Amino acid sequence: MPMSKQYVRVKFDRKKTAATRGIGNVEIIISLSRRETKYIIYTTCTREDWPTVATSPLLASNVAKCEAIVNAMLTLHEPLTVERLTARLSGALIVDERRYTPVAPHQRLSFLDWMRTSIHRARCREGTRRRKLSVVRVLDRYGRLKYFDELTPKNIQALDEWLRADGTRSDACIYNYHKEIKVHIRLAIRHGIITENVYDRVKVSRGRTKTRRPLSAEEVQRIRLAELPPREDRVRDLFIFSAYTGLAYADVVRFDWRTMAVRRGGMYYIDAARIKTGADFFTPIFPPAMAVLEKYDYHLPAISNQKANDYLHLIESRLGMKKPLTFHVARHTFATLMLSHDVPIEDVARMLGHTNIATTRIYAKILDTTIERHCQRVRSAMT
Repeated sequence: MPMSKQYVRVKFDRKKTAATRGIGNVEIIISLSRRETKYIIYTTCTREDWPTVATSPLLASNVAKCEAIVNAMLTLHEPLTVERLTARLSGALIVDERRYTPVAPHQRLSFLDWMRTSIHRARCREGTRRRKLSVVRVLDRYGRLKYFDELTPKNIQALDEWLRADGTRSDACIYNYHKEIKVHIRLAIRHGIITENVYDRVKVSRGRTKTRRPLSAEEVQRIRLAELPPREDRVRDLFIFSAYTGLAYADVVRFDWRTMAVRRGGMYYIDAARIKTGADFFTPIFPPAMAVLEKYDYHLPAISNQKANDYLHLIESRLGMKKPLTFHVARHTFATLMLSHDVPIEDVARMLGHTNIATTRIYAKILDTTIERHCQRVRSAMT
């Protein structure tokens, strides 16, 4: 049946940012109901360029596609929800990659707004998007890189020193902040907002990557058998589940026995996709992990990552352990455990959900005991 009302419209500068930034978003707005509205950022432009953008054939084509999709949903009596609409729109629209920059170059353009817009427009996993937005929040707190004209070598160097000041961030973490900033600077150059990459005139140290220290089988067993207070006990159980499945924290907390567990050859496995990357993984549920599931009737307790790591540090102190305990140590421990039992690195990569074996080599360095065992076999063959 044909649409009896206007579901699709185009609006410029809905959030009223053009007055301060010089540019505003051009959005395709699809109003399915009072509670179900989808906003699609088509491009950005100045108020002067808006009439030209409004009459562009590409924008008209996208609007027509949106109207056709809504019409199809109405005809098929599908639920008019943003989720259903988003699934139907996937890959259907062509976003205008041009950016219409302000005609007044002296106006102060917000670098942080540019980063936020670019991140929200990017095609990436939600976990990746949150990680990228966390960089914007850090820069907002820093306060000296809010505008494009503040992208100077002095401010970048000061940012690096500010990030290192309290000693809570690793060299790798700080370098990743700089990497994310560089991405958006290069993007701004491609779109003509700025002409120079400030990082060409300032160098920041990559520093050293911390050596990962997996737990030995004896150390994991010690944690398993420890008598702990209730809250530490629950976190310990989640840690053990990760150490015997290889799941990252985000995948542990969303684990669903009914939809993710499969039985093969008398053993249970987890067949799912990683939250962080979307990569498929297939990993065993070894007996210690199965015991954790049985303890909680196959519904693992929920706790935030920060709180979990806080309690792990308490457990570390309580047991007098010499290695720092974090949730990621459990994942690394699983990888080295698999390699120590001669599981091929390609299989370990599949268990961990790594699409690149080079990543697995970083997480799972070959243990000395594995080298010794193989060398003994080689020596025996030579005699």
